[in-house]
Amino acid sequence: MTAAPGPGPDPVDALMDAWRTELPDVLRPTTELSKRITQLAGALDEATRGVLPELGLTVAEFDILVALRRAGEPYRMQPNELARSLLLSSGGLSNVVNHLTGRGLVRREPSPDDGRATMIRLTLDGVHTAERAVRAHADAHEAVFAEASPTAVQAAARALREVGIRRRSAPRPLRTGRNRSRS
Repeated sequence: MTAAPGPGPDPVDALMDAWRTELPDVLRPTTELSKRITQLAGALDEATRGVLPELGLTVAEFDILVALRRAGEPYRMQPNELARSLLLSSGGLSNVVNHLTGRGLVRREPSPDDGRATMIRLTLDGVHTAERAVRAHADAHEAVFAEASPTAVQAAARALREVGIRRRSAPRPLRTGRNRSRS
């Protein structure tokens, strides 16, 4: 195996070795990085999903509560702004907000700027729940990185910043010899 320096071969090393044998021409400089990011994202997602049931929250509820808490006092946002920031449909947002309202974690209130508009605001219980959730989330993510040194974690963060992943407005078409239409 051609494992990178460090703790020894892992599943990504095995995958890379298999592709080097089977289709070496498909490997690009970004292949291993992409696989490792995907593996890490899965581990972080699993860690988050593991702590939310203890708090009685779904992922969507967690996302809404922490987005409102992150907004700062008075912990409120317009529904369309909240939906856009979380990539939720307005119907999906409304269903989750209804559930959170029923639990007393958020409330709908008139916008101070436009009486026709509505704001979604954390209640005091919602603020406390959001803060507990963010702490549990941070602890779960810390556990994912428990075997890595703080120096390695900081170096990885700097390297990923340098890679400069930016959101594109539209995905680029695949470059194949076949029809290049996006379907």
